[in-house]
Amino acid sequence: MRILDRKETDVDATIIEEEGEVLVAESPREPVRSRGGFEFELPIGYVDDDGRVHRTAVLRKMTGKDEAIMADRRNRNSAARMVSELLSSCLVSLGAIDQPSIDVAGRLYSADRYFLLLKLREITFGPELAANYACPTCKESISIVEEMSELNVTRLSEGELPQDIVVELDDGYLDRDGEVYRTLVFRYPRGTDEEKIAASSRENASRGKNSLMARCIVALGDMPRSKIEALGTSIFTDLTLGDRALIDSALNEGGPGVDMTRTISCLGCGRDYEVTLDLSNFLRRS
Repeated sequence: MRILDRKETDVDATIIEEEGEVLVAESPREPVRSRGGFEFELPIGYVDDDGRVHRTAVLRKMTGKDEAIMADRRNRNSAARMVSELLSSCLVSLGAIDQPSIDVAGRLYSADRYFLLLKLREITFGPELAANYACPTCKESISIVEEMSELNVTRLSEGELPQDIVVELDDGYLDRDGEVYRTLVFRYPRGTDEEKIAASSRENASRGKNSLMARCIVALGDMPRSKIEALGTSIFTDLTLGDRALIDSALNEGGPGVDMTRTISCLGCGRDYEVTLDLSNFLRRS
């Protein structure tokens, strides 16, 4: 769950066929200047109440006003709410929507929100980002400069809408009646989902993930919807770690959005390890 109208620039792209869905993986490009800011095409796009998809976002650079939003104590308990407020402040337009409200920013898909955050940082401070990583085996640390403009972005093809994610479990969910359910179906999460699970995420990251999955579950085999809602997060706490790994893989690999995983070679022990992009220097020019 990380998860283009091409007007003024030509973009080199690799088309990826995946389970019947066409995804577009774009090569790096310079931000396109537009009236009032910089223009970008979202990985998924905002779907309004009439079903129209708005994919072209215009962002302006962050100002002192936006720094104050991130420092506001009222946002300390919910990073997701802070992101909604920040994006609403910095979005000049979103498709046909001028000055999108905080509610619109909250209803964006999470993949689009992460994409916009990274682009916001890039246009404000430049594409270079100082990052620090530590080897999980020998604890050797390494400092590198990430090129944010080179991050791989996978987009749905023009006119495509996100499809539900289907996960086939190995062990499955064992109901109290003895029935085993092995097919899980999820929708892509939105900012509003992240805001709702903020409290549980602060207390326990694993419980927060369970809460997010419970909000985004569409189906569990042929289990009645009322029962799924009644079970809630217990569905995921009862799954084996192997099945949870299958879910993580399905939700985080191959879908639309920015690939924020990196492979680092440890200079100490020589081991390669995978990390998530370090954003601790988000507000610092590198």
